[in-house]
Amino acid sequence: MHGVSGASAAQVLDLQQTAQVAGDRSGGFYRPRPQGSDSSGAHGVTLEAYRWGDLPSGTVARTLAVVFLLPFMLVNVAIWMRPANPGSEAVVKSLCRLLALTLTVLYVLAIAGVALDLIGWKCLSSPRCLAGRSWLSWLSGRPLGLRLAVLALVPAAAIGLIWRISNRPGRSFEAFRAPDEDISASRLGALGQWDAEPLVGRLRAIHVAAAFATLDLTLLLARAASGATAITISLTVVTGMVLVCCVGLLCTPPLIDRGADDQRLDRVTRTLRTAAIVLTVVVLVHLPTDARQWHEGHGLPGYETSLTGLFVAQTALLAALGVVLLCRRNRGATPLYGLGALVVAATGISLAVAYSAELVYRVADFLDRDVPTGEGIATGPPRAYTWAIHGFIRALLATLIVAGLVIVLSRRSRRRAAAAIVAHDYPDAPAEARPRLRQVRDAIARARFTEKLVPLAVLYGCLTGLATATATIGLLGEFPGDVIERNIGLPAGLITFGIAFGSWVIAAIILGLLIGGIFAYRTEPYRRHIGVLWDLGTFWPRAAHPFAPPCYSERAVPELARRITYLVERGDAVVLTGHSHGSVLLAATVLQLPPHVGSRVALLTHGSPLRRLYARLFPSYVDDAALHEIGHRVGWRWVNLWSDADPIGGWIFAAHRPHTPAGTSGPTATVDRRYRDPCDVVTPPSDSVPPPIQGHWPRESDQQFTEVIRELVQRLGGRADPPDAPT
Repeated sequence: MHGVSGASAAQVLDLQQTAQVAGDRSGGFYRPRPQGSDSSGAHGVTLEAYRWGDLPSGTVARTLAVVFLLPFMLVNVAIWMRPANPGSEAVVKSLCRLLALTLTVLYVLAIAGVALDLIGWKCLSSPRCLAGRSWLSWLSGRPLGLRLAVLALVPAAAIGLIWRISNRPGRSFEAFRAPDEDISASRLGALGQWDAEPLVGRLRAIHVAAAFATLDLTLLLARAASGATAITISLTVVTGMVLVCCVGLLCTPPLIDRGADDQRLDRVTRTLRTAAIVLTVVVLVHLPTDARQWHEGHGLPGYETSLTGLFVAQTALLAALGVVLLCRRNRGATPLYGLGALVVAATGISLAVAYSAELVYRVADFLDRDVPTGEGIATGPPRAYTWAIHGFIRALLATLIVAGLVIVLSRRSRRRAAAAIVAHDYPDAPAEARPRLRQVRDAIARARFTEKLVPLAVLYGCLTGLATATATIGLLGEFPGDVIERNIGLPAGLITFGIAFGSWVIAAIILGLLIGGIFAYRTEPYRRHIGVLWDLGTFWPRAAHPFAPPCYSERAVPELARRITYLVERGDAVVLTGHSHGSVLLAATVLQLPPHVGSRVALLTHGSPLRRLYARLFPSYVDDAALHEIGHRVGWRWVNLWSDADPIGGWIFAAHRPHTPAGTSGPTATVDRRYRDPCDVVTPPSDSVPPPIQGHWPRESDQQFTEVIRELVQRLGGRADPPDAPT
């Protein structure tokens, strides 16, 4: 089982000729071709690889869609990072789902800001803006209500597009269900066992209803600015009731999380969605038929107030989530490790705000081209977006500065610890190997920086939350440059330049993500670095945001369990090997195996992030109980290989570092095995360079890996070649 690199079957098996024996092109099982020259192997051992790399990526269009859906995906991951304390589950679920709903509202407001505010209200009222734009000039001179009603079809179409994308089923999983008997009670073991589509369908209906209600409210607030009529008030009240119903449903996890057999709840959410769509049609008909004069102003009335109110709501929800996480975290854990959900949710919110602000800024810049100052589109984008960009860049710069300080200040301690490890691993290294020893020491020191990323991530999450809060200053009619010059003394022009530069930085980040998505799909080596985010984010099912990318573990885990069960029931014993994220998939799979299957299974993990990352980020799903149950289900025929030079993988139960206590006893003490990386620092006689530093790269071709495989085969009662036999 490969990791997030998306390696080919031939690379995983270290063979040249492979053939698919089960699955499909997206995820399948491969074996050496019987007629191939590389089909020979250890006596009685058949090699088989499961390639799942295309499940989270798939087509280029889907890979690029993940870039735009990245904020939705991050907020969806946050709900799975809740604390292990069961008393906080309902509150954290509700807060994460409300934050997810604010992203949908922000998505609609951003599109409405372009179509209704910049184009419909500002550009169509400016002859200079319409000059040379025949695709817009046909709407000029039309009644304002008709213009807004026509242009409101743009955000309505955007809602329909994302609705259509999320409504497309990922795959049919009926054929991949694992056996139902004796399945683990662990939450990680339940991954892929339930039918997530009913929950996703309910969330989808709620978000679509809220999206159309947001569009309606934006139009009705603009209409009410010139004097509210009975019809306008009635439509506004109904719109508010739809939004309240959406919020109420998301705040009742026991209700919304009910099984597929609860048809009444499905009818309620579908009825709510239908009512919102009908209400939108009524509002679009009402606008052009209302003959009253519209309120004259520099921007769409009520739009900036709605946007700022949304930022206030996001700030309040993030603050509430932080308080709950701190109060409900495991008392024995490091405080910073209990804030994973807050950090990821805040990052998703900040990215969504940056996306939205950049969209509005770039469209405003396009419409204002070659227009003299003062004759452009009124005041340009709303001030809230200006403050949002300022806050995003401020949080990013502050985090980078602190990260640089942490790197410098922690370098000595990390190098000191790495030097002790190197001195123990290579005690008899000759003098000419000193440059290589320094390289190994630096590699281990860099790998130990992973632990420093947690406080940096928490810092960034807090700063982005504050950045969202400062966007409310836009309601006072103030720009960042004026406020900073008045209170700090920095020139307003410098701040304005920084905001403009920050806007282009955001554009560069988005462009980089797009290019990275294309390369991650087309080139397998590049996917190792860029595809990590996609593979980790789409591992978890959609439980907070229905517009997040589909989850591939809903297929991969049951499919693996089905294949392993088939192999065992036909008389085979199975050794499972998983690298990096592949070890996480195997851990969830082992928890789904019935006892009679687990008794014929052994497990080898290498470069595994189960303890180092997943146990810290997902404490409700990867904890000591789940890890012990994995070992128990395979009869403790489990070996985990790890090295100090690996920045991602690590030990599971005990580090077993030199000159340190064992830290554990019993069967858990036999699981973790630390190996030297590299195997030596001296150039062998048969080579011209010393052995490479593997780091997080898979080690299937290493001698130690092969010896562990033989050991596990023997512990299963099978036969294996002698240690010196070819493999």
